[in-house]
Amino acid sequence: MHFETPLPLQSGAVLPAYELAFETYGTLNAERSNAVLVCHALNASHHVAGTWANGSVGWWDNLIGPGKPLDTDRFFVIGINNPGSCFGSTGPMHTNPATGRPWGSDFPVVTVEDWVDAQARLLDRLGINRLAAVLGGSLGGMQALAWSLRHPQRVRQVAAIATAPNLSAQNIAFNEVARRAIVTDPDFHGGHFYGHGVLPRRGLRVARMLGHITYLSDDTMEARFGRSLRAGDGAALAYTTQDIEFQIESYLRHQGDKFSEYFDANTYLLITRALDYFDPARAHGGDLARAFAAAGCEALGLRFLVVSFTTDWRFAPGRSREIVKALVDNRIAVNYAEIDAPHGHDAFLLDDARYHALVRAWFERLSGELDNRHV
Repeated sequence: MHFETPLPLQSGAVLPAYELAFETYGTLNAERSNAVLVCHALNASHHVAGTWANGSVGWWDNLIGPGKPLDTDRFFVIGINNPGSCFGSTGPMHTNPATGRPWGSDFPVVTVEDWVDAQARLLDRLGINRLAAVLGGSLGGMQALAWSLRHPQRVRQVAAIATAPNLSAQNIAFNEVARRAIVTDPDFHGGHFYGHGVLPRRGLRVARMLGHITYLSDDTMEARFGRSLRAGDGAALAYTTQDIEFQIESYLRHQGDKFSEYFDANTYLLITRALDYFDPARAHGGDLARAFAAAGCEALGLRFLVVSFTTDWRFAPGRSREIVKALVDNRIAVNYAEIDAPHGHDAFLLDDARYHALVRAWFERLSGELDNRHV
């Protein structure tokens, strides 16, 4: 979808005419009341469910679809690729109208709030004034929270999964190390590598390897890889500094190689910065409850679902409890679940019967409420 009207950004800059890639699933009802927006995380896109002709499966396909926890026989689901991404929406790889060359590192800084405002514009075009729900995990969960803060009158329910009200210093540190790996790659060329016919693959590989470590729990890594050697435990050790000896090394390098072939380096820098900047309490003296006060208007009737996973050390359950407390302090209805799962941060993307049953029940209740309104 093309937008001619520039998008004002939190930084004070504006994004001139731009495009947003999106996908929809299911059918929008006559009342336009059954729309659910699904917000994507760092390296995902608008392709949230189903399978493309090339075999690409939506990143949340186990959760979204006909008869699934978010049932597209009942709901009209929308996935939007955010500005600055590299999967169809206007981003660093696209042409900067001011120069006639790719934006590269000149692409303006974007925030979670900017993404939410862009999503709202697309919904306006679709004629959707109020969403039945906004759903997101990780960075997507931050966007779901931001919807309740920036456009509380436009959403009935918010589901924030495996997320946090802001990043800890440790999380910001991980992001900075990943960014330094990219910007110090000789092929980065200050972010204008497109014109040099190269890609900063080495930096992207290291960034992905570092990120992937933080998505997994120690238990999962031990169970899947342990200290197993590639050639088997009985093989003679090479004792070299360059060879891949352990299975976990092989796995991480494979993930890094794959990521470096499809993800844009400038996009990685932009999105991790958006993660770092998200902090709705900052404008309220660090008081998260005050930040949610506007969402607490009784007339809005907002209801939240917050889900965390016990072994998620990047977005630990304690961070979700901060969100829950802020909501409770404002007398906002919230259901909270802390799932005992061994998978770390990646748990929100994986099959877990308890987690999926919880999401299914939440959406079934919402569907029933919408049906009753139409009777």
